[in-house]
Amino acid sequence: MIKKIILIICLIILAGFFILKSNVKNDNYVVVQFASWGSESEISILKPMLADFEKENPDIKIDFMHIPQNYFQKIHLLYASNTAPDVIFINNQYLPIYANAGVLEDLGKYSEEFEFEKYYPKALATMSWKASTYAVPRDISNLVIFYNKDLFDKKNVSYPHAGWTFEEYLSKAQKLTQRPDVFGISFDEEPLFYLPYLTSEGFDSIPYYEKVKDNRGLKLYADLRTKYHVAPTKDEIASATSAQLFLQGRMGMLLSGRWLVPKFRQEAKFDWDVAEFPKMSAGSIVPMDSSGWAISKNSKNKPQAIKLVKYLSSEENSKRFAKSGLIVPARIDSANSKDFLDGQKPKSANVFLTVTETSKPTRVNVNYRKVLDELKSKNETLFNK
Repeated sequence: MIKKIILIICLIILAGFFILKSNVKNDNYVVVQFASWGSESEISILKPMLADFEKENPDIKIDFMHIPQNYFQKIHLLYASNTAPDVIFINNQYLPIYANAGVLEDLGKYSEEFEFEKYYPKALATMSWKASTYAVPRDISNLVIFYNKDLFDKKNVSYPHAGWTFEEYLSKAQKLTQRPDVFGISFDEEPLFYLPYLTSEGFDSIPYYEKVKDNRGLKLYADLRTKYHVAPTKDEIASATSAQLFLQGRMGMLLSGRWLVPKFRQEAKFDWDVAEFPKMSAGSIVPMDSSGWAISKNSKNKPQAIKLVKYLSSEENSKRFAKSGLIVPARIDSANSKDFLDGQKPKSANVFLTVTETSKPTRVNVNYRKVLDELKSKNETLFNK
């Protein structure tokens, strides 16, 4: 209770600070407030872009609000106090909340200016609500299978191939597993990491728990840990993450996303690559998520905010983000450029692009986060028998 009160007080102080800052004016330039989360490596890419933008647009100054923790909690407060930034970085899971509340600008009317025809249509779908587009997508996020090639070679197991099946996937995991030291496949209890099993078994959305519980994919996922013992238990994982176990050479295959590539390039002491998620009864279908830039509907600096988003989402800057290895660009031209397909690990980087052909935009609603929390709670027993 005390922690909650302290948090509320801090948020109120934060809102007051932003109110004071928003009241500062200068006759020589317009101040555009821009909020984003992001790791140090991500911000190190973003800040030079903002500096370049200011050089090209001396009549605009960017008030960059980096909010690394409790991001949406603070954004909620800023909207509630009518002090929201002009531009916010947003993801598809939270976008419906703001779009439904009517606080975001409909960017569909600026489609030519933002070159929407150059984006993956599914990426635009993730940034849409009720047939209107509310953000320009920066990246797309699909899950793939990372695999330790050295461990596969040591165990004389053939590498994953295009079109491989769940049965092959399970067989490889069994051959790779040598408990308690090595596990065939990762196991995370966050819904993000088991949704591909559900969608590849024909699951379409998450309106309520019972529909999830009846999907065969959920049982197959639980079986990896509880029946086949090719995935670590909660006790065996302890305080480590699946990514850490993979880096330690203790995990043959890891289901995760592009965000791990820079870390693996830097820290992995073994050869590794990526493959598409295995085919199940409905095919290989992983959910597609996205994040991008939205503009506040009540922004008093809308022309300048549009100019900033147009700049950040340009082909040139999309490629600057791609060079980091951190994201899969939502722009088709950037995704297929040498800046993304740069010849570095993973050798099969094109897999991140080919899976977009069969992936499906994650279907979310205003209660999506609540539903995910419910799933996590109700599946804890199933995953830990």
